[in-house]
Amino acid sequence: MRSPSVFPSVNRAEDLVAVVRELGFVPFFLSSVPGFSIQEMTPSEHWFSSSDELGPWDWKIDAVQSGEVVYGKFLSGGKAAFATPEWYAHLMNWRRSLPQCSPDLYGRRVLELVAEQGTVTSKDIRGLLGLKKSAADGVSSRLMYQTRLIIGDIERVYRGPELKYSGWQHCVFCTPEALFGPASFPAADNQPAFGGFVPEAADNRLDTACTPEESRRRLLAHLSGLLPGASESSIERLVK
Repeated sequence: MRSPSVFPSVNRAEDLVAVVRELGFVPFFLSSVPGFSIQEMTPSEHWFSSSDELGPWDWKIDAVQSGEVVYGKFLSGGKAAFATPEWYAHLMNWRRSLPQCSPDLYGRRVLELVAEQGTVTSKDIRGLLGLKKSAADGVSSRLMYQTRLIIGDIERVYRGPELKYSGWQHCVFCTPEALFGPASFPAADNQPAFGGFVPEAADNRLDTACTPEESRRRLLAHLSGLLPGASESSIERLVK
């Protein structure tokens, strides 16, 4: 298995974006594969942030706003991860074909609101559904796992008379299609194959013949290549 030292070290926001671009798919926190996370690629002096050095907790804002990566809680168990649009498209193709990834009533209502106004916040979801914060967060987490929503922007919150920023943030949710364009993702809900999507990387090419199962196979093959010593089950848990 690749050791953490083999992966690039993340010391600033630009490194985080570069790692995602290089690996294509990487969890934010500890995952089923030891060493394979932004947390483990970040030196401890940066991960355990202080008021002067906020580390990846803040760098993820720059990563999201770069327009180069997809970010959200799309790993099994509602865990956060980063991906390039190309590899996220494969995950979407697979996940949206699964019956358990069809939105429930709450999810459909949130998606209807997103269709009307483009984005939603956790506060919007609470108001729409009449839920407390923890329950509303559960709705957004399920939609992110189902690849229906992603975190499209993160806003820093400045508090106190001096408007100090100490790491508090607000997330803004949108659909993957809205953020990266309809040409990058399925245009129709529950559409199992892609129409007209041609990413830059030839070895990651999707076309109308790419079925959900083929997307799953390509994802697992890609991750197996990155993590040659990892067990098959631990890799499968990343995209389950």
